[in-house]
Amino acid sequence: MNDPELIALIDRLRAEPREAEWFEFKGDHVAPERLGQYVSGLANSAGRASRDHGYLVLGVDDDSHEVVGTSFDPATAKAKGNQSLVPWLCAKLEPNPGVEFRIATYSGDRRAVLMSVGAATNGPVRFDGTGYIRIGSDLTTLDKHREIEAELWSLKRDWSAKPCDSATLGDLDPDAIAKAREQFALRNTKQAESLRQWDDETFLSKLKLLKHGRVTNAALLLLGGEAAPSIVSPAVARISWVLRDATKRDLDYAHFDPPFVVTVDRVLERIRNLTVRVLPSGTLFPRELSQYDPWVVREALHNAIAHQDYRLHGKINVVEYPDRIVLSNVGSFLPGSVERVIEDDVPPEVYRNPFLASAMVSLGLIDTRGGGIRRMYVTQQQRGFPLPDFDLSEPNRVVVTVDGRVRDERYTRLLMERADLELFDVIQLDHVQKGLRITRDEHRRLKAHGLVEGRYPNTIIAGGIARLAGHAGRHLRERGFRKQYYLDMILALVREAEPVSRQDVDDALLSALPGRLSHAQRRKKIQNLLGELSRAGRIVNRGSRGSPKWTLGRSDAGQAKVPPSS
Repeated sequence: MNDPELIALIDRLRAEPREAEWFEFKGDHVAPERLGQYVSGLANSAGRASRDHGYLVLGVDDDSHEVVGTSFDPATAKAKGNQSLVPWLCAKLEPNPGVEFRIATYSGDRRAVLMSVGAATNGPVRFDGTGYIRIGSDLTTLDKHREIEAELWSLKRDWSAKPCDSATLGDLDPDAIAKAREQFALRNTKQAESLRQWDDETFLSKLKLLKHGRVTNAALLLLGGEAAPSIVSPAVARISWVLRDATKRDLDYAHFDPPFVVTVDRVLERIRNLTVRVLPSGTLFPRELSQYDPWVVREALHNAIAHQDYRLHGKINVVEYPDRIVLSNVGSFLPGSVERVIEDDVPPEVYRNPFLASAMVSLGLIDTRGGGIRRMYVTQQQRGFPLPDFDLSEPNRVVVTVDGRVRDERYTRLLMERADLELFDVIQLDHVQKGLRITRDEHRRLKAHGLVEGRYPNTIIAGGIARLAGHAGRHLRERGFRKQYYLDMILALVREAEPVSRQDVDDALLSALPGRLSHAQRRKKIQNLLGELSRAGRIVNRGSRGSPKWTLGRSDAGQAKVPPSS
């Protein structure tokens, strides 16, 4: 928005006879906490009023609507702890509806600052855990108006279906439309003959990318030309590819804007899909495969486009490392968990961008039957590669990692070829392979099938499988020895070199304890072993608690020392 447009918007708001629940005027400065509350209240009120944005204008008198000016500068303003205001504000919003500050200058150097807030959709916007709403001219908490909170949860506004007033068919890319026609014909063979008779407007209407003849956000994402990113702004229509080395140092990068129906293939062309040996030499069936299955990466990227929350003003990232690709998009994972998608194997009940998703289904880009993610898992399983990792730890971000290496070739191949294993079991065994924690119930299930051993949560692959996979040595290292072995080691050390310090005991035992344990867990294990021998009177601490000096107890003192090895 340039300055004349910004002033025109502020003047339209000033021309209203009184403030509405979705916009408010303030004469000058607003405290950071109060500003965050206004963001929540205006976003929720704009959602109720079916507005795209809520507004707070600083520097305008709330009674006369005259521009009185303000000294507030969002670029230099500070929040608590001397933090920059805007990042601090956005970090406390859940979800972040999109907040933008713009400065307009009126005659006499009077400044007005417009804070634009995206409207709430599919639920209330909260600031620092609390939702707010404007009732008339009053700002109050949502917990006092449960019926309004329920109303906000029922909002189902599809950003991708919104027509763009300034966009025409001329803003769409002709080559992208031609590509869409090809994809549509492949997907809808019975309509291939009719397709030849349709002009572009008819075709796009059939594809449901036009709404009442008007170009939608979905059309601009999939088929938009050079002007598309600026038309959909402040939403961000961009895919960024970054190449990094193993130390996370950036080596190369490129940005890809609409039309996404074409640019996804350009992103894939950037990825270095090297050939790797799935099995080492000396095995019966060594074979070579590309690091990445193109369908798996394309599916992950298409899902990111379809499910991105464009209201959050973030871009889609594809970060390539030597051994993996990490794809991320903004917006929560609506099904809740990947396991639920795989177990149910049915379409999700809610789509973030139904209009966009419908068009992508018609073009064969995504599958709404619920099998896309499951097929990603099965494809990686059949290739003998680790399964995709979905990181949903951040509430408004989905991160998918696709491995381009086999972490444990023989072990993975054996597990993937076990025809009796259900996919759910394969997923949990993949977690065990990667050192990720599984639940107690999952542990019990795998243990009942003889697939894992060890006391929860320190789970390892069962010895029988490890031996068959050629990993008996590693298995023994991960499992460790029986407790008596370590007790005897301590007694032998004390007998040979008494008095011994705790450091002496650590030096002797740390490397022999199970590799699955952390350093802290191994030190704790040694402490427990020393305590057991001390309580039994077999060793005695002649030093202090902080600096122990262990010697043999009465029951072991008469035994000969172990001679040093030659």
